[in-house]
Amino acid sequence: MSENFKTKTMGNLKLKGKDILKIGYPNNQSVNIALEVMKRNFATKNIHHVKSLLKEILQNPEQFEKDLTFGQIAEALLSSKKTEKRMLNANRTSFQIFGNNISDEAKNQLYTALKLPISTQGALMPDAHSGYGLPIGGVLAVENAVIPYGVGMDIGCRMSLSILDTPISYLDGARDKYEKALAEHTKFGMYETHKSHVDHEIFDRDTFDMIPILRRLKGKAIKQMGSSGGGNHFVEFGEVEIKEEDEQIGLPKGKYLGILSHSGSRGLGAEIAQYYSRVATEQCPLPKEAQNFAWLDLSTHLGLEYWTAMNLAGDYASACHDDIHRRLVKAVGGRVKARIENHHNFAWKEIHNGKEVIVHRKGATPANENELGMIPGSMTAKGFIVRGKGNPDSLNSASHGAGRAHSRGECRSLFTQNDIKKELKMKNVTLMGGNTEEAPMAYKDINEVMNAQSELVDILGTFQPRIVRMDR
Repeated sequence: MSENFKTKTMGNLKLKGKDILKIGYPNNQSVNIALEVMKRNFATKNIHHVKSLLKEILQNPEQFEKDLTFGQIAEALLSSKKTEKRMLNANRTSFQIFGNNISDEAKNQLYTALKLPISTQGALMPDAHSGYGLPIGGVLAVENAVIPYGVGMDIGCRMSLSILDTPISYLDGARDKYEKALAEHTKFGMYETHKSHVDHEIFDRDTFDMIPILRRLKGKAIKQMGSSGGGNHFVEFGEVEIKEEDEQIGLPKGKYLGILSHSGSRGLGAEIAQYYSRVATEQCPLPKEAQNFAWLDLSTHLGLEYWTAMNLAGDYASACHDDIHRRLVKAVGGRVKARIENHHNFAWKEIHNGKEVIVHRKGATPANENELGMIPGSMTAKGFIVRGKGNPDSLNSASHGAGRAHSRGECRSLFTQNDIKKELKMKNVTLMGGNTEEAPMAYKDINEVMNAQSELVDILGTFQPRIVRMDR
């Protein structure tokens, strides 16, 4: 045998490479893949049952290409291609940069992405700063592929704003009540979780059982439901001001009490991102400067698997926000009169220039024509309720916030807790948790950012934070 096939121990069952070869499998990588798939999915099954499944796939691999369990085996049987290093194009595809206060490092990251052979168009939002692979605030359209690092580590990170019918005066008159609600009913970071867990419909989805990594992560997802991440994630009570009566929002002009949250798909999304980023790098070798742009072809089993997992993580992030807002409304009273929310750190199938492409928005807000969204400032600066203009130059996108002016490392040396306290007092904001890495001064001027994207969104209202809860 030219391949070194090792015995895979699977519960009470042992399956060897030579067993698969005897079934008739070619002496190539399909044997290793078959061993791995059966190990992950049929560890406790009888060996004769496992062999009969493998025989069925071998006889008709075309029928199993799109199967989430057996597709990888079928693909290996149907393809004899070797993994070859992809090269970058000499020239960049079309792009547009919005705003001026953007680092060269962030621009260069976008420029590298624009040279990928799958890229069709790109854009950089005015809040952009450097990240891993695609910069934060980067938007990239590609053909029939998805880039895990182009989506980001916190899949489906999103903003969610609930506007209540509670008089805004309650926020000052009963401040202790709102602070207590945030202290008792929000959880942050890796270790804080709620004592009681909701029986959300998302956990009934078959998707959790179709892909091994999702099956393994389901328990963690249930445990972390309704919690928020660390870093710049937050839950806030604040003052919503609607500038003019708007049919889409459905509220008259005026001031309202609001709940604003920012968080993503927690450990579920992080582990999905880590696993498929590694797999993409193995499947799609690229030059060193572009290795974080490794992609998964959506015509392949792995591409379909990631796409399915990504969408589940996005729906889970949305469900987490639903639970956060439900708990807080129950604690403080009032009724939700309007809800405005949007993903970032995601990929969408969209039509641009008459062609279907996959649009990655890593730290960028979808701003399709008439689409509502929420763009926050900082813990003391106003955020903005917006409506997209559907600008094709930005791939129908806008910023996802103010964007960092200083890295987290710089913040630790530039700012002190006293600096933050002065800023909070001046803006009449109460902070629970938080640290110098998320100091208000760490971020760009949100007004300058909004001015730089007047071609991308219209402003319908604002959100001024008053009580902010973050990780400690």
